[in-house]
Amino acid sequence: MTYQTTMTTTGFGAAVQTVLARAGAFFDAFGKAMIAGSTGQQRLDRVTALQAKTDAELAKLNIKREDIVHHVFKDLYAF
Repeated sequence: MTYQTTMTTTGFGAAVQTVLARAGAFFDAFGKAMIAGSTGQQRLDRVTALQAKTDAELAKLNIKREDIVHHVFKDLYAF
């Protein structure tokens, strides 16, 4: 004797899967936003720190004052 069962994804199970998928998508997007914001803040802090240096200190680093922003963000764009 054989038994057959049919599994469906309707009703309560489907609703739970939908809610969990949406919650997962939300936290994924939130995590990516936090990482992006943190990276941006670190770069701005670096710009501020370099701007606070004297011209002599910048010269030791081979950075011109007008090139500080380019120096910090140079990996984000190509010439």
